Amino acid sequence: MFKILQKSISIGTVTAEYPRVAPHLAEQFRGRLEFDFAAWSDARPAADVCPTGAIAIHDCDGVRQVTVDYGRCIFCGECEQASADGAVRMTKQFELAVTDRRDLVITAEYALQADGHHGELLSFSSGPIAEEPGKRIEAAIHKLLGRSLAIRQVDAGSCNGCEQEIVALNNPVHDIERFGIRFVASPRHADMLLVTGPVTRNMELALRKTWAATPDPKVVVAVGACGISGGIFGTNYASLGGVDAVIPVDVYIPGCPPRPEALLHGILLALGLVRQRMGTHPRG
Repeated sequence: MFKILQKSISIGTVTAEYPRVAPHLAEQFRGRLEFDFAAWSDARPAADVCPTGAIAIHDCDGVRQVTVDYGRCIFCGECEQASADGAVRMTKQFELAVTDRRDLVITAEYALQADGHHGELLSFSSGPIAEEPGKRIEAAIHKLLGRSLAIRQVDAGSCNGCEQEIVALNNPVHDIERFGIRFVASPRHADMLLVTGPVTRNMELALRKTWAATPDPKVVVAVGACGISGGIFGTNYASLGGVDAVIPVDVYIPGCPPRPEALLHGILLALGLVRQRMGTHPRG
């Protein structure tokens, strides 16, 4: 017992200070892909190598529409390697959670040249994800720290990559309980459902029943590319795709898998929604 205490004292505090202090990210960490649409001469090579169809191209009447969907992106970096003009760059940005699925989609339109390359950039539209996503809720996060929240995690068909990151939330480094946030065994005790994986057809009924058993006010968080869009699995004979194909989703956390800080960022964003709803749906 003495040796355990001695070891604990010698190690000191290991808990990360995120979100108050930015986390240390490994050199090889892969975050959000950044696209310089004005400098992007040809999106076809990137679209061809994208394993999930996160980059899509549609040509019509001399106009090329290029769509980038971060809800499908698994941050593999293949598009960066395929884009010889350097217009695609991997960043270390991980605070990508949003409350509107449309905010994960960026669309650009170009004049289409005869050689199949892009011409002039005609229009560009993007959601808040392209505009410093962490800054938008920074003040709200600090107000919400320390409030209690009960989470029921649901694996609807995950490969367990996201589960590993979720488990890490409870370790001494991330220690999510310091915020008053805890995981519970029953949806009847939960404020939030944290759902991973594409929803398999065998899990559809279980997910619907879990959602129905969770008392109001409640929020649902879709975790990772699979939870948002079906990811690499997509929609097929065994998979229904993203969580919102089965139950309503309030917050989307991109990644494959999202790191613990990205999960915490999304959970704190969802916590604000819980607080708003408690004002109109107080529990008895």
